[in-house]
Amino acid sequence: MGHSHNHDHNHDSDSTTNLKVVFFLNLSFTVVELIGGIFTNSVAIIADSLHDFGDSLSLGLSWFLDNYSKKERSNKFSYGYKRFSLLSALINSTILVIGSIFVLYTSIPRFMNPETSNYKGMLLLAILGIIVNGIAVLRLKKGNSINEKVVSWHLLEDVFGWVAVLIISVVNMFVSLPILDPLLAIVFTLIIFSNAIKNLKPIVAIFLQSTPQNIDIKNVEEKIKKLKNVDSIHDMHLWTLDSENHVLTIHVVLKGKFTSEKILSTKCEIRKLVNDMYIKHVTVEIEEKNEKCGYKNC
Repeated sequence: MGHSHNHDHNHDSDSTTNLKVVFFLNLSFTVVELIGGIFTNSVAIIADSLHDFGDSLSLGLSWFLDNYSKKERSNKFSYGYKRFSLLSALINSTILVIGSIFVLYTSIPRFMNPETSNYKGMLLLAILGIIVNGIAVLRLKKGNSINEKVVSWHLLEDVFGWVAVLIISVVNMFVSLPILDPLLAIVFTLIIFSNAIKNLKPIVAIFLQSTPQNIDIKNVEEKIKKLKNVDSIHDMHLWTLDSENHVLTIHVVLKGKFTSEKILSTKCEIRKLVNDMYIKHVTVEIEEKNEKCGYKNC
């Protein structure tokens, strides 16, 4: 057991180190990329710098807030700090939406009236982009955590983006097609914008305490109602802290005679039933059939 714990601890440490290295690598290159995009007059590179800034922000915030979310619960945060891990995704997606609107505002006039860019400079930045993102992908691909694998796939998309910039710069060195630069910028930005909006929807839903997407609340209700000692249920609320840690509160009216044994067995049955659905935080209030409850219409 001791060996297993140490093994897991080493994986966590390696994961944190890998994410930290890739964060600083990505952030440094984003600064170079933005300056290079301005100097080469390439809105495609400026658009990609927005994407890379989003990646850096996501990596940095998840690195910081993911560790913060593992803190023990406190008097101020009685459910713990689980939702802090969502905060990075919310901030990141919001910044990407705002940034995308700005890049589209810049790129569309350039699409209508194309301008020549410094294609040799674009080519050099594209090669550098492929190398930097390639190193980051290889670094994370060796990792074992799901987080590392997801980020490595995301960075692999960046490699393909830089390959597109490289092709455009080479083409324009031989044939003058300046419209390709703003066209690529618009395509990049629309992809970033749509992904950011898609990511925002479930995050906002969680903060608004909607029912977890992977759980059918009607199914949960029906299964609890079928338990032998349950007469009826009301005031049932189901929500999630962070898409993985779900919370259930419920009032249960028992059949027949009210005994401590019946109360305990019913609570255990409900907890076992919902535990199989990944609902870990459960509060069950037991009531008698003739008991008046002020929460029946909640």
